[in-house]
Amino acid sequence: MHCRGSPAGRPVVIGLDTNVHVRHLAQDDPKQSVVATRFIEALTSRSPGFVSHIVLAETLWVLESCYQADATMIDRVVEMLLRTDSIRVDAPETVWRALRQFRNDRGDFSDILINAIARDAGCDAVCTFDQNAAKRLGMMLLK
Repeated sequence: MHCRGSPAGRPVVIGLDTNVHVRHLAQDDPKQSVVATRFIEALTSRSPGFVSHIVLAETLWVLESCYQADATMIDRVVEMLLRTDSIRVDAPETVWRALRQFRNDRGDFSDILINAIARDAGCDAVCTFDQNAAKRLGMMLLK
């Protein structure tokens, strides 16, 4: 694990790229999946991995588009990440709120997360060309 180590022994938080995260979750590559899993399983609450909103959205997109993950699987993956002590998710309260809405709506998790992040940033509206997102989430439909 070449990414490990910290100056003066302080805890290290290590950002996880989408490809590392997907290899661990999908177990789809004989070499990279083993390395990713070994790395992720070595993370601790004192030296956790960090999952940004971008990595979360990309990971879910890959799981949906390449592995036909359904809403139940998306729900499980997001909740698992939020509950894992060795993983820090960017703005977890925002992701929890998006997950609750996803459970009620079963729309596109990424759209829900985009809307939640924008609202947390103080945006009065989120504009979109996606008619379904506008209808379900109250986004501003551009025509």
